[in-house]
Amino acid sequence: MAEEKVWDPLRRKEVALTPEEEVRQWFIGVLRDGMNVPAHMMMSEVSLKVGRKPYRADIVVYDREGKPLMVVECKRPDIVLDQAVVDQAIRYNRALDVRYIAVTNGPKTFLFVREGDGFVFMEKAPLWEEMICKR
Repeated sequence: MAEEKVWDPLRRKEVALTPEEEVRQWFIGVLRDGMNVPAHMMMSEVSLKVGRKPYRADIVVYDREGKPLMVVECKRPDIVLDQAVVDQAIRYNRALDVRYIAVTNGPKTFLFVREGDGFVFMEKAPLWEEMICKR
């Protein structure tokens, strides 16, 4: 049986349709259609290093100058979004220096904004234009 594939508009290629990939593709749509993030201002599977350790951020949203604005960590729907998942996204922030963090497993999504030295929960998702104005 052939592996099921899905088109990733950010990587511009077909990728294996895993449960995590399904969540990633859904959230790309949320960013594009719900938060008005232009597709060319997003990348998926972004390589980064924290210290010497390599990581891959699921989705990174950029501002008009090409600076990282938001990092998104996607998990399969059966993964609980606990503090360890949030900490993973915050760890990526050490390399990216973003203002916004999102973690999602599809059924649940949590958004955070940086305030001072930490991140606080957001009740409502901001539009991209709002995010770049508050940079």
